Amino acid sequence: MSIDVRKYLQPHKCLTLEERLALVKCRFDDRSHIEVDQSGFRADPDRAVLFICPAQVFKLNETDDSCIVNYEDCLECGACQVARRYTSWRNPRGGYGVTYHYG
Repeated sequence: MSIDVRKYLQPHKCLTLEERLALVKCRFDDRSHIEVDQSGFRADPDRAVLFICPAQVFKLNETDDSCIVNYEDCLECGACQVARRYTSWRNPRGGYGVTYHYG
């Protein structure tokens, strides 16, 4: 059996961020695996959690100055743990969460 090396030397397809995110499969739970201490969020002058999440899970509710958590968009990357002064993240329950596929 011989291997065609030319096949492996061909350039790989470059995917945009949107195309890569479209490959992520999610099974949503009815309860959030992320919690935000709202008083801690309000006291933080930087509110880093609004900017650190690549999936933009955290949004500012301008009406009451609280943090909205769109946990359904979570990529489970752990970036929100940088702001762990007022965020609590745990793995989704078994069978829920994201599954990554590439190729």
